[in-house]
Amino acid sequence: MILDRIASLLRTCDGNAPTLPPTQLFNENWLLRLMIDWHATHPDAGPYPMAPMPGATWFAEAWLPSAFLPRFRKDRLAESWTHADGAVGHFSTGSRGWADLVLLPEARQLTVIEGKMFSRLSSGVRNAPWYDQAARTVACMAEILRRADRHPVELDELTYVLIAPRRRIDDGVFADELARGAILRKVRRRVEDYAGSRDDWFREWFVPTVRRVELLCLSWEEAIEAIAFHDPETGQEFDAFYNRCLHYNRPQAVTVLHDLRAGPAPEPDPELADLDDEPVRARAQVGGGAGPAPPDPPDPIRDAAIRRKG
Repeated sequence: MILDRIASLLRTCDGNAPTLPPTQLFNENWLLRLMIDWHATHPDAGPYPMAPMPGATWFAEAWLPSAFLPRFRKDRLAESWTHADGAVGHFSTGSRGWADLVLLPEARQLTVIEGKMFSRLSSGVRNAPWYDQAARTVACMAEILRRADRHPVELDELTYVLIAPRRRIDDGVFADELARGAILRKVRRRVEDYAGSRDDWFREWFVPTVRRVELLCLSWEEAIEAIAFHDPETGQEFDAFYNRCLHYNRPQAVTVLHDLRAGPAPEPDPELADLDDEPVRARAQVGGGAGPAPPDPPDPIRDAAIRRKG
């Protein structure tokens, strides 16, 4: 009865006399959940950035552990756990509460997904205002791997996905934050505040993670097209839901944003030698999946980790 009433209340969000703000239903969080659920229930659709691998699961609103949790009361450098809109992979949740994420010992997939409509990635934490959402999330992924003693090279898929409207991606709104070098520099600066106590974590876990993780920009439109290829009717429903999300979440004013890339280019990062700095612009993969992945380039950090694991 109660669940039926909840469904009835949500249905009013698209009516003339809603009893809830329409954005309670028509938002990026619900759109992302529905998309991940579709891929989870249609494994024959093939691989996709938000599709669980065999044996994997997914969870919305997961909490990711940080390497910079409080060491003592009123730790001025500390931050709390980081929220993720969606997570896909071989993990469990709820060991410390309802939503904390713990990687399984033999995990092969860890994908963290952030959904956006018109907002940017969130800014830094109180004690480090420059430490933005992308850097924070990739650092948390490194901490998840450390806690599970699962080196990045042992996963088949290690991915951070930003999904947003195509126009926002084409305008380069997220390009600066998702640049691999920018993420590394922000986390390095965060580590330096700890006067050496996080250096081992940075060298042994974060650097291999930021080298290995795939940074993807995916548009909602491309994700809907991928679903529509396999299921045209559901694709139309997703398209209608997405357009309502755009309508109800449209900004009331245009904010002029400072060009973060102005000024001289930063020096190359030795930790990222031979790697592309720009995030990958994901394209909808329809009609047969992604195909075989290209072989990994030589990577001394990866090779050393493999030797360490025996």
